[in-house]
Amino acid sequence: MKINRLFEIVYLLLDHKTMTAKELADRFEVSPRTIYRDIENLSIAGIPVYMSKGKGGGISLLPDFVLNKTVLSKEEKSGILASLQAVSSVRPEEVNPVLSKLSSLLGEHNTDWIEVDFANWSNVEYENEVFGQLKEAILHKKIISFDYVSGKKEHTTRLVLPLKLCFKGQAWYLYGFCKTRKEERFFKLRRLHNLIVTEASFDYPIPKKVLVNKKMPEENMVTIRLKISKELAFRVYDEVEQFKLDQSGNFLCTIMMPNGRWLTDYICSLGEYCEVLEPAWLRTQIKEQLERTLHRYE
Repeated sequence: MKINRLFEIVYLLLDHKTMTAKELADRFEVSPRTIYRDIENLSIAGIPVYMSKGKGGGISLLPDFVLNKTVLSKEEKSGILASLQAVSSVRPEEVNPVLSKLSSLLGEHNTDWIEVDFANWSNVEYENEVFGQLKEAILHKKIISFDYVSGKKEHTTRLVLPLKLCFKGQAWYLYGFCKTRKEERFFKLRRLHNLIVTEASFDYPIPKKVLVNKKMPEENMVTIRLKISKELAFRVYDEVEQFKLDQSGNFLCTIMMPNGRWLTDYICSLGEYCEVLEPAWLRTQIKEQLERTLHRYE
């Protein structure tokens, strides 16, 4: 208890500049004599605390005092500021004031070796607006409704208890209990439209961790071999883990992906620079899909 009180006294003096022994005694419900002993212990520990008499006097810290090596190492302070700087890219108007205050408190300037921006190149204003609305709904436990387009191309209106905002892979997701489907689900923010935060409140347990590495069932996966032209090297390096080069510098890729329409759409997104080597049935599917696409231009 005493150690906690000593730390809080330091933070109070950093915030209020000067406080009297009586003010501190009243706050901690101890006697002024106990506060004087605390001040003596802080001084022995190397904290530059001093007392002044007269009008406006009291207990103060030296003006240039910051939390130095007595609490955090330089690496730890830099790590804290770098983390806050990364988070500030999500809601800069909220985090930047905190970042500025903490930088002053720690006696460190903002780190400039890291820069993170979670926003997409397009629809930045829309995503920021939705993010802010969802955050308020989560914090105040308000039921929300929205129109949603699923990966199966279903257009539905959902009523959801919002629990968490999550970032996974390259996108933001809302995690919540869907009253429409009667189960907990993820919703990709970019597919969410016409959001309404209702006045109805909810009481629902919030799970500590929802981003667990769940593997797709083996029966839903298919192993494919692709030959991708060296002109698409940037796509291979971005998206493929297992590949080797042939004599011409093209990529021979082995990929395990979930079976379905998404698979053929992905392969077609590689255009003329990709050839399916295996399995044979997938080669046939791609050929038929490309023929249907070509038919639209006849």
